[in-house]
Amino acid sequence: MEIIPGHGVAMVKVGEARADVEGRIGVPVHGPGGAKAVHSTTPMLVISYTPDDTVELVELAYDGQGGEEVFFDGVQLTFRFLDDVVADLLAKGYTSVPSDIGFDFHAGFSVWSMHSLCAQDLDPDATEDDERAVSEGVSVAPFSYFSQA
Repeated sequence: MEIIPGHGVAMVKVGEARADVEGRIGVPVHGPGGAKAVHSTTPMLVISYTPDDTVELVELAYDGQGGEEVFFDGVQLTFRFLDDVVADLLAKGYTSVPSDIGFDFHAGFSVWSMHSLCAQDLDPDATEDDERAVSEGVSVAPFSYFSQA
């Protein structure tokens, strides 16, 4: 699935009404009516809503099971080593600032790791003490969303 920096993805965009989103992709499997809604898509889609039920943030999780991963500008963003993702994006001219869990890109997205995966999940030759972070998710919103945190 391809992200649209600052906006979301083709099926849901920042600023859309919950009713429009759910009319298009269905009721979430977790969190119907709540501030966060989890949709059983591939990759998994998590939508954060403002109190007036408009999309504030679109998040996508890694698949890791041979299904669809998240991409932008020809770069696979999920289920890769986080440093490799950042290096590939930097080589294409995209700039970022580090966050406590990853990197926030000025273009309007963030790549991150909650460290639920380890280097051995990607590299069978990695040792147990290999500390390379695996990119587990992407958050999409205008950069101002990330810079206010």
